[in-house]
Amino acid sequence: MSDLLKIKVSLADRVYPLTIRRDEEENIRKAAKSIEAILKKYEDGYAVRDKQDLLAMCALQLASRLEKIQIDNLVSGDDIGAHLDRLSEKLKQATQ
Repeated sequence: MSDLLKIKVSLADRVYPLTIRRDEEENIRKAAKSIEAILKKYEDGYAVRDKQDLLAMCALQLASRLEKIQIDNLVSGDDIGAHLDRLSEKLKQATQ
């Protein structure tokens, strides 16, 4: 049985046929729904009627969120060193 699935996703009044892995379907559909919600919010809130502009604004918002998540998840070298020092100390105590 093939692990690939053909689906159609609608974004900004266009339908995009995709071939994806079956385990990606839920994420792809959720992402498309999120994009459509953001587009609707921009369309209702601003006098922008060009779908390309709305898509660009949506892309910027989503990319900004991703950047923030990546920055928030970064661990500095000092943090790693401190964690390793504490772990080393605990190992020394446990082996004595």
